[in-house]
Amino acid sequence: MESKVKKSKPLTKEDVWEGFDELRKIMKESQEKSDREWEIVRKKMGAWADNHGSFAEEYFFNSFERGEKTFFGEKFDYIAKKVKNHWKGLQAEYDIVIYNCTSVAIIEVKFKAHINDLQKVLQKAQTFKILFPNYKDFKIYIGLASMTFYDDLEQACKDNGIAIIKQVGDNVVVYDEHLKIF
Repeated sequence: MESKVKKSKPLTKEDVWEGFDELRKIMKESQEKSDREWEIVRKKMGAWADNHGSFAEEYFFNSFERGEKTFFGEKFDYIAKKVKNHWKGLQAEYDIVIYNCTSVAIIEVKFKAHINDLQKVLQKAQTFKILFPNYKDFKIYIGLASMTFYDDLEQACKDNGIAIIKQVGDNVVVYDEHLKIF
C-alpha cells in the first residue's frame, strides 16, 4: 500500500523571511485598521463631550440671563457668552461674562468640573485684563459653574476665592461668600 502523505520540502531561510514579511504586512494592516477605528471612536467621544459642554454653557447662560442679576454682592446689567479676543499671541475665550460699570464676573463653565480646571480658571482674570484693557481697572470676579461638584473641588474653589455655581434641583445656586477680587 502506498502512503498518501505528501512529503514537504525542508524550509529555507528565504521561506522563513517570506513568512515574517507576510506576518509584518498582516500586522501593519491590522494596526492601521485599528487606528482608523479608534480615530472614529475618539471623534464621536469628542463630539459627545462637546455636546455636554454646550448643554452646560447654555443652561447656565440662560439661568443667568433670565434669573437673578445680583451676584457677588453687586447688581449686574449685561451678560455675554463665548467672549473671545486675541492680541500679541495671547488669545482666550470666556464662557460667560457678566458686567456692570465697575465690575466684571468671568464664569468658566464645565459639564463636570475637576480640580485640574482651577489653574485655567484662575488665569482667566489675568488674560481678561490684558485682552480687554478697557476693563483693567474694574473689579474682576471669577466663578466656576458646573453641573456637578465634589467636596475637594468646592474647597479648592473657596481657598482660591472662586465662586461656586452649580445646579441644585431646578435652580442655579451661587456660593460666593469666600469670593475675592482679582
